[in-house]
Amino acid sequence: MSKVIIIGGGAAGMFAALGAVDAGHQVTILEQNEKLGKKIYITGKGRCNLTNACETSEIFENIPTNAKFLYSAIYGYDNFRVIDFFEEHGMPTKTERGNRVFPVSDHSSDVIATLQRTLKNKGVTVRLHTKAEHLEIEEGKVRGVKTSNGTTCPADAVIIATGGYSYQTTGSTGDGYRFAKKSGHTIAPLSPSLVPMTVKEDYCMQMQGLSLKNVEVKIKDGKKVLFEEFGEMLFTHFGVSGPLILSASSVVNDKIRKKELAMEIDLKPALSEEKLDARILRDFEENKNRQFKNVLSGLLPAKMISVMIQLSGITPEKKINEITKEERRRLVNCIKHFPMTLTGLRDYNEAIITRGGVAVKNIDPSTMQSKLVKGLYFAGEVIDVDAYTGGFNLQIAWSTGYLAGSSIEGEDVIEKYKNKE
Repeated sequence: MSKVIIIGGGAAGMFAALGAVDAGHQVTILEQNEKLGKKIYITGKGRCNLTNACETSEIFENIPTNAKFLYSAIYGYDNFRVIDFFEEHGMPTKTERGNRVFPVSDHSSDVIATLQRTLKNKGVTVRLHTKAEHLEIEEGKVRGVKTSNGTTCPADAVIIATGGYSYQTTGSTGDGYRFAKKSGHTIAPLSPSLVPMTVKEDYCMQMQGLSLKNVEVKIKDGKKVLFEEFGEMLFTHFGVSGPLILSASSVVNDKIRKKELAMEIDLKPALSEEKLDARILRDFEENKNRQFKNVLSGLLPAKMISVMIQLSGITPEKKINEITKEERRRLVNCIKHFPMTLTGLRDYNEAIITRGGVAVKNIDPSTMQSKLVKGLYFAGEVIDVDAYTGGFNLQIAWSTGYLAGSSIEGEDVIEKYKNKE
């Protein structure tokens, strides 16, 4: 039996504790907040999209950064095993559109309660309001953790599961990066990801609060298409958000931090330009004597009408029977290629995850143990891995956490390392 300390009581930390206690170790979680799983409470708009029920192999298609590094972790504790865990511990789940898995209750608090109850039943010690200050490392081996009140907690193994910088109100202060860097690990460049984006055009403000469903978003760098997907998005006072935009931010992350990017929205992706033109022509035929500004309500959301009139260049008061074929073509083009200019990403407080982290070259993918410091493990968002929306980031947390905890060897084996050195 080894003494295991886990820094961070989020998704990865709690599953790391389960992995370690299942392997027969004495486990303590150090959590600086007043409760465990604070970030889980707000995920999925408070409902907690805890994983995705797709084929396990499809998970890797939704991990743009270092997917291969996660093979052992995810196949070792896959999405169906996560679902089974919660079901077997008294929390029924349901699968919604896009294979997203939620608690039947729609309450993320049930996910936390299930984990807390299981940890308690398995004898895991939880120390709340306890902030880890630095790692105690001697001769290339972790020896314990010093807390902010000056106490040293001896340990045979330490798992860093501190999360990233995102949602800093939940306690994500980037401490794990500091611990890793100080102990010699490389930190891949950090940036907010799965995050809303800012837009140059003023007309975005006029559409604030408008949600669009079943649209196609295309983001380009010059002529090169960087992102093209179908789904939902939202206009805000600063720019754009919603599932499509959050996923896009992960893809264009590097580019948009260096330059502006062109975005266009196809508001009617089910219709070709010819069919859309025919649809508009029918509407115009039925409203020949009305003004242009009064005929668009059947075609567009109310908040978009004034913006569309502005972009089309058609005089708002112009009679429908006076609109030329060229003007109608411009309207079709605006609807199929609604233009916006993306100028950047919002900050960490609005980001679901942090991109970057402890370099995977410094971590053994089969155990999550550091290659530089014996007995030191990493789990979850602190590692340089990230995924799209849909429950995939939590799956990474569960899988890497459990692998890290269950890979810890007994203290007698750890002592052998000392003797070899």
